[in-house]
Amino acid sequence: MDKCINIQRLALAAIVALGLMVPGPSDVDVALAQEKPVVPQNSGQVVYSFAPVVEKTLPAVVNIHARKIIRSKSPTAALDGSAFWRLFRDTLLFGYGRERIENSLGSGVIVSPGGIIITNYHVIQSARGILIALIDGRAFSGKVILSDKRTDIAILQVETGGIPLPYVEFGDSDQLKIGDTIVAIGNPFGIGQTVTSGIISARSRASVGISDFRFFIQTDAAINPGNSGGPLVSAEGKLVGINTAIYSRSGGSHGLGFAVPINLVRPILKSAIQKRPYSRPWIGMSGRRLPPKLAAVINLNQKNALVITSIFPQGPASTAGLKIGDVVLTVNNLPIINAAALEYRIASYLPGDSVDLQIIRNYQRQTVKVTLASPPEEPARNDTWLPNLNPFSGAKIASLSPAFALEFGLESTRAGVVVLDVRRGSSAFRLGLRQGDIIRDFKGQQVSTVADMMDLKLPPYQPWSMKITRSGKELSIGRR
Repeated sequence: MDKCINIQRLALAAIVALGLMVPGPSDVDVALAQEKPVVPQNSGQVVYSFAPVVEKTLPAVVNIHARKIIRSKSPTAALDGSAFWRLFRDTLLFGYGRERIENSLGSGVIVSPGGIIITNYHVIQSARGILIALIDGRAFSGKVILSDKRTDIAILQVETGGIPLPYVEFGDSDQLKIGDTIVAIGNPFGIGQTVTSGIISARSRASVGISDFRFFIQTDAAINPGNSGGPLVSAEGKLVGINTAIYSRSGGSHGLGFAVPINLVRPILKSAIQKRPYSRPWIGMSGRRLPPKLAAVINLNQKNALVITSIFPQGPASTAGLKIGDVVLTVNNLPIINAAALEYRIASYLPGDSVDLQIIRNYQRQTVKVTLASPPEEPARNDTWLPNLNPFSGAKIASLSPAFALEFGLESTRAGVVVLDVRRGSSAFRLGLRQGDIIRDFKGQQVSTVADMMDLKLPPYQPWSMKITRSGKELSIGRR
């Protein structure tokens, strides 16, 4: 036993001796430890830590508590649709119709020392009260000064009593490159502000079905419930996006997060600051990606461009002199690869702004200046259910104006009647109409307004056809 104790003592003495032999910190080490961290000026300077970026940004990230009134769902959903259920669903027998208070949690980012905050529309949707909490413990009552459901963006304002708040400066989301490092900040699961990092894994990601606009920055930074409305920050500490959603089957982050590009938020914020309603800009033209064969004909080396396929009469594009068949290469020197890219670039501005389009016409490159406008509301929408005597009864339709089309993400250069709803089993349903269809023509006659549909009659025992646009494709329904 004594021998074992002596061995342990010898080993301990050796360890201590080795520790004493380790050299102390040099003057250089001490100087580096005392050096104050600075915010990096570019992504190449971020080598060891995101701490300077987080230190600068975190005080401007807020928690948003939205108080909402929720109508209770029925616990007897299995009976839904039965005669018994229709008779009693609006009574308190099943608890249907009762309201309860629910507090939802999201994030936001302060972008002005005067207390202007950006968050997601879905965070504050239907809120009866909004509480804004800062990381330093201060709390303010917030109000919505402007919101846009299609981009899922809301602008809030808090009264600070003249005390300036910390804020984050805007970056340029158009300058982001795939592989750039970013930081996402928010309050996932209500556990407090959390920082995650990652890279830009895709730009201009469209058609992911998150909001009506569908144009996002994709990142692999972990974004979880509660992160909605929080900032996506570049390595320079600049705001480049607003975290909006994740792609997940379990509710957790799987490395597919989506953020609204900050350049898309700018015009909404500008409208809010100017205390005017947000009006989406309109260029009055549409197109499709340039086919490779046509690109070869005009000796175009770049892979993608847009060929104009339709122009609204007397619209901004028409007034500027653009023509069907023109090939659009850039908008303000930013590339245009398809119709979604054109829509996004235009949405970064406001009505009255001018943009320069570089085009190819007759094998020659030229620049055309287009002044954007507010989309016209003519013809009036006139939402209507077609009457029982109409062969397409059971369909709710509306006249398609450029403003209506732009609001719902439809082509805004052609006339037609849009189908808003179709009752299952109705005459319209049996004849082939579906929600979202755009009716263009019936028996060779153009259909432009609801009035054109009201007196339609199907010829007995004779063929007829109706031309419609469904999900961007031209179809024909009828009887042959």
